[in-house]
Amino acid sequence: MRAARLHLVSEEKRLLRHLRTKGPMPRTELALALQVSNSALTKLSHNLISLGLIEEQASTEPPVRGRPTVPLAISPSGGFAAGATVHKGVLEIALVDLAGGVICLTSEQVGAPDPIEFANILEDRINELCVKHKLLGVRFLGIGVGVPGPAVSRKGDRWHIVKELPGWRDVPCARSWTRRSARRSCWKTTPRRPPWPSTIRTAKSARPPRSWSFSLGTAIGAGVIEDGHLVKGEFGSAGDIGRLYPSDLPRPTTMDLLSVLQQAGCPIESVARFDELTAGYEDVIDQWLDRAAVQLEFLVNSAIGWFDPDEIVISSPLPESITSRLAARLNALPLRWPSYRERGQVRVSKLGGSAIAIGAALLPIHAATALLA
Repeated sequence: MRAARLHLVSEEKRLLRHLRTKGPMPRTELALALQVSNSALTKLSHNLISLGLIEEQASTEPPVRGRPTVPLAISPSGGFAAGATVHKGVLEIALVDLAGGVICLTSEQVGAPDPIEFANILEDRINELCVKHKLLGVRFLGIGVGVPGPAVSRKGDRWHIVKELPGWRDVPCARSWTRRSARRSCWKTTPRRPPWPSTIRTAKSARPPRSWSFSLGTAIGAGVIEDGHLVKGEFGSAGDIGRLYPSDLPRPTTMDLLSVLQQAGCPIESVARFDELTAGYEDVIDQWLDRAAVQLEFLVNSAIGWFDPDEIVISSPLPESITSRLAARLNALPLRWPSYRERGQVRVSKLGGSAIAIGAALLPIHAATALLA
């Protein structure tokens, strides 16, 4: 599908960003927040409404004399984007609307496709999903891909992809995908870190991000948001916390659990059909969970000290039955929450392993409406 190009001035992007991060807001409050006149705000909002990017919502305030207060909000029908990631043997795809709402989530078993094979499969699946969900003709903003490995260049165009995906390492994937696509789809790549929970809720919540989130996948990754912006680091690899665990020793990751199960004789090769294939190996899983919780204790306590979150959120392609038991073990440890306030909790992301695909789908939406740095 051809990606749409939004030609917006900086003030229009500022308005969109404010609604994305703060939620629906009346024009008078928007004008004050953006420090523009009411007439300028009316002109800006009129143009964005005509483009279908924002919409008027029914007022939640009791009726009063005079003109009613009409909140403005990001319009879900203003566009959509796709996101994808490859776990061990599983391809996940998410379609997300302009307001951050999830249109659909799919997963299927795959082998280890090279980048071009992956792009072909992904484009076919997205076209099928667009037909199924009646999205043909709707503004398409692009495709985001979460890749399992850190960036190796300041441009963010090459990645140290894990060995389980042969043919991906140090390949300029986004450039290759864009060149091969005659339709010039908008591809964005990012290291596979979980998105901050409030980023997923965008216009649905005005609560500032106070959670800290990490993902247990091929390795261990985390995301840090400062004032609504992802902290990228010099090479785009901020949050690559897996480096705290030596790669030549067992690490508390999905891949590590699969390896432990295989060594115990379990016929499992991917996260697909996990519960079915691991029946009878519950003791092996419990021992791994005990070890993983102890390994992650330092990481969680470090996050509490550095970021002062009110909760810690775990996401993983592993079934919720596994991650919830890991969270329970972590909560039973002597975590160093401040004694002068209510104790926080470690919980499992409601998005499960889909957090990566959904976060990747939000990348093109952000890119289309973000102010240039």
